[in-house]
Amino acid sequence: MKIEITATKRDLKGTGASRRLRQSGSIPGILYGGGQEPISLDLEHKSLFLQFRHEAFHASILTLNLEGNKESVLLRDFQMHPVRNTIQHIDFQRVNENEKINVKVPFHFINAEIAPGIKLDGGIVAHIMTEVNISCLPKNLPEFIEVDLSMLDIGQSIHLSEIKTPEGVEFLQLTHGNDSGVASIAKPKAVVEEVKPVEIVDDAAAPAAEGAKAAEGAKAPDAAPAEAAKSDKAK
Repeated sequence: MKIEITATKRDLKGTGASRRLRQSGSIPGILYGGGQEPISLDLEHKSLFLQFRHEAFHASILTLNLEGNKESVLLRDFQMHPVRNTIQHIDFQRVNENEKINVKVPFHFINAEIAPGIKLDGGIVAHIMTEVNISCLPKNLPEFIEVDLSMLDIGQSIHLSEIKTPEGVEFLQLTHGNDSGVASIAKPKAVVEEVKPVEIVDDAAAPAAEGAKAAEGAKAPDAAPAEAAKSDKAK
């Protein structure tokens, strides 16, 4: 995916100038590297943000069209507004096609649905890493690296050393002896629901019980006349 960015040189610098630039719908940026002087940039926010949303924008060699002069660059840093989700500042680095670059690229996990630990045992995928630092020449830079989970069983994981990388690409962590786990198949957590005891009432017995209570209530008033009769006989 080839992505071209259009920018102009920015003369005014400082916090106030950058604020006014954002209010006008533009983004302040900077271009540096390649043994050349840094250049302050002015980029139109709307068009840049549409490209920025693509995953490839963050892990590809970009073409920066700076007032008609095109250069190969990498996205190196950016700042986002904490509430409005707009780009506040963006940094690009010049790329030399003959020099290796260190870039962070995302993992794409495939074939999880046919992994024995998921298909047969109902396990779930646990993502330990979602991206990785790589080293390669600009021409070999991949937009992402696939991680095949098809052979994983419950409790098993896949490490960096087991992942096939594109030609000319190496994991920086492996070069430092760090063979990190990337993903694993974990047992699903059992969900236990508390069952409250339910009192069972016999519908046939209920009317009889009510009737018995009513009969007892009806007999209570007769006690007083009987006591009175006994008192008269005694006299």
